[in-house]
Amino acid sequence: MNLRQRYESASKPKLWTYIVLRVTVIAVMVAQIFNQNWHNVFLCVLTLLLFMLPSIVSRRFKVELPNALEIIIVCFIFSAEVLGEIQQFYLTVPFWDVMLHGVNGFLSAAMGLALVNTLNEDEHVMMHLSPLFVVLTEFGFSMMVGVLWEFFECAMDLLFHTDMQKDTWISAIHSVDLNESVLNDPVHLTIESVAVNGAPLGDGTRYLDIGLYDTMKDLAFNFIGAIVFSIFGWFYVKKRSNFAAHFLLRKKRDDTAPQDDQRQSG
Repeated sequence: MNLRQRYESASKPKLWTYIVLRVTVIAVMVAQIFNQNWHNVFLCVLTLLLFMLPSIVSRRFKVELPNALEIIIVCFIFSAEVLGEIQQFYLTVPFWDVMLHGVNGFLSAAMGLALVNTLNEDEHVMMHLSPLFVVLTEFGFSMMVGVLWEFFECAMDLLFHTDMQKDTWISAIHSVDLNESVLNDPVHLTIESVAVNGAPLGDGTRYLDIGLYDTMKDLAFNFIGAIVFSIFGWFYVKKRSNFAAHFLLRKKRDDTAPQDDQRQSG
C-alpha cells in the first residue's frame, strides 16, 4: 500500500488529527529555532519522531491500531511533550501531570489486554485464561509500565539533575527518626521555620519534599486509569462489549488468503 492509499484508507478524524498536530509542532519548532532554544527544538523533533511510532508498531508487529487508540496516542504525545514541557502546562495547569498519568494507565491496560487476549484466543496456543485472570494480568501490566516510568524519572533526576519528579511543599513531618527514645513511634512535628545555608527556604514555614509525594500521586492516577479500563476489559472478555474493542490492537488480516482459496478451488 503506497502513501496515497494509506491516507485514503485512514479515517478523516485520524487524518486531520495528524495534520493539525504535525503542523502545530513544526510551527512551534520554527519559533524555538528563532529563540535559539535548542532543548525545545529537540523536544519538537522527538515529538515528530514519536508520531511515527504507531505506524512503525503496525508494520513491525503486523497489527492494526483502531483509529480511536491511535488518535489518543498521538494526542497524548503532543500533550506530554509540546504542551507539558515546552508550554509548561506541568507548572501552569493544575492536575495536568496526573491527568496524563491516568491516561497512561488507561492505555497501558489496553495494551496489556490486547497482548493477553491475543494469546488467549490463538488456536495454536494451548492456553485459555478466565476473564478475571485476563483482567488482573492487564491491570498488572499497566502498573508495571507506570512503575518503570517512575524509575526512569528518578534515574534522570539522579544522573542528569533534572526535576522530573516534581517536589511538594509540606508543612509537617511524621518520623520515627525524630524519636529521642529510639522507639518505633513516629514523632509529629509542625514545621515553623526552615533554612538552607542560612537563608529561609521559600516562605520559611514549609519543607520541600524531593519527589516522594509526586511519585505516589502519579502511581495513584495510573492505578485509577488501569482500574477504569479493567472494568471495560472485563465486559469485553466476558460479553464482547464494543467499547473496549476501540482500544485493542488486532492482528492484520491476510488479504491474500481468499485469493489463494479461490485459486486452489479454480
